[in-house]
Amino acid sequence: MKTTSGVLSAVLTVFERRNITMLEGFPDEELLESTHTFPCEYRFKVIGSVDDSFVGRVLAAVLAELEEGVEPSFSTRTTAGGRHVSVTIEPEMHSAAHVLAVYGRLRSLEGLVMLM
Repeated sequence: MKTTSGVLSAVLTVFERRNITMLEGFPDEELLESTHTFPCEYRFKVIGSVDDSFVGRVLAAVLAELEEGVEPSFSTRTTAGGRHVSVTIEPEMHSAAHVLAVYGRLRSLEGLVMLM
């Protein structure tokens, strides 16, 4: 069984082997452009502490980067212990820069635990 640090080490090794660079834990524009054909639906998964407004903050952060009136599909799931909630949202992104702008808003959310 791999430890958390062992898994992280294995992931970093894969990125190094493939010569993939990530800025602040997110893919760079070149990687996004080479793996996606824009415009496309892009999946963001945001995990945070359960409180009355975490899901709303996630949705507001994503919607702030979208055209007015656009409402992307999303789903939520609370962990078995009830301490965390994951929000999966799939808005249509127009470019790699657009994806990174959404990541920029999401990473500053109060209660954020993990962002993928």
